[in-house]
Amino acid sequence: MPNLRISEAATLLGVSDDTVRRWVEQGRLPATQEGGRMAVDGRELAAFAQQLAETPEPGTTTAASARNRMRGIVTRVVKDGVMAQVELQAGPFRVVSLMSREAADELGLEPGVVAVASIKSTHVVVEIPEAP
Repeated sequence: MPNLRISEAATLLGVSDDTVRRWVEQGRLPATQEGGRMAVDGRELAAFAQQLAETPEPGTTTAASARNRMRGIVTRVVKDGVMAQVELQAGPFRVVSLMSREAADELGLEPGVVAVASIKSTHVVVEIPEAP
């Protein structure tokens, strides 16, 4: 099984390199030294990714019917009389959602707000995660 660099593991898990290093330091994710760099075994990373999916970090919503959830930061909100266009940057992905202006106002969506895009079929639902 291939060993993956910390940066590769972070990209696959959708987190920062620092987060992966912190998990290694905490003993949550086993790693080895390889040529002066830390590396994670591919099988270990796959098992850890499944564990993360089964027991999400505090502050993430766990009861929802949407399969794909992307946590990110709101980068732009454009509102007119009835509708709002909300742009969210979730890692390398830019997600755009159209919703009612009322919904965007109720959620307090504005640039800088952390939100979750729930994607199911052709619909994107943006919501605010619960505080940890």
